[in-house]
Amino acid sequence: MNEPSGGTWGRRRFLGVAGGLAAAVSIGFAPAAAATAQGSVSANGWPLRHKDIVRLRVEGSGATAALRSGDVATVLLHVARRLHYEIAPLLPDQVTQTGGGAPFESNYLSGTAFAIRPDLYPTGVKGNFFPHELAVVRDILAECEGVVRWGGDFKKSPKEGHFQIDVKPGNAKLTAVARKIGQWGPGKSAGTPRDVFDETRHLMAKVLAKQQITTG
Repeated sequence: MNEPSGGTWGRRRFLGVAGGLAAAVSIGFAPAAAATAQGSVSANGWPLRHKDIVRLRVEGSGATAALRSGDVATVLLHVARRLHYEIAPLLPDQVTQTGGGAPFESNYLSGTAFAIRPDLYPTGVKGNFFPHELAVVRDILAECEGVVRWGGDFKKSPKEGHFQIDVKPGNAKLTAVARKIGQWGPGKSAGTPRDVFDETRHLMAKVLAKQQITTG
């Protein structure tokens, strides 16, 4: 359920989203990840209540992810679907939610993050995406209007396969983005080709990338 490329991302849309940006698998959690959680919440501020986590399939693949139901799942499954269709197919064992102890990996415990292909995108290593793949990643992040952060932008411990919700519970932008994705019907699915080098889309991606790299 994706938005088509091109004209729908007009100047008015860009200005509105850019302004907002400026303002704004199987369950098998490793003990190290659990240790990074601060009390009852993960690093990104979400409660560690496993009853809210459901196992969901990434559309078109055999992969599953354990995600917090509702807006979080809607947004993160959209991210995973685009990665699956536009970078490389995700196999059943290529979406993971375990880690080696980095603070951000506690977000797996709250169902607000996932990682793909840890063998290809290990923690601490950058530069494993080809340029056109990186353009897709940046376009996905821009489409999510800043509510998702990519682990490749983390300065201390980059993890290029990692994607997480980057706002706290109750955030209005998360609800708006989830609603937007939910309204994309047939013909606008994740398999619909996107021109990630479309001038307006590319500019939006650059604006958000600059912000997220700076605050990484």
